[in-house]
Amino acid sequence: MLTWALIFFIVAIIAALFGFKGIESAATKIAKVLFFIFLVLFIISVITGLANQ
Repeated sequence: MLTWALIFFIVAIIAALFGFKGIESAATKIAKVLFFIFLVLFIISVITGLANQ
């Protein structure tokens, strides 16, 4: 999932360089959502991993 966030982040940067404002903002929003989902899942897995020890 982090890979998809990075891909959409790169797409947003490339779109920003070429001036495509609609694509850039959409790709940035998708990348942010995927990153925060990944972050929440990572924190949950760390907490459950520590609880199992």
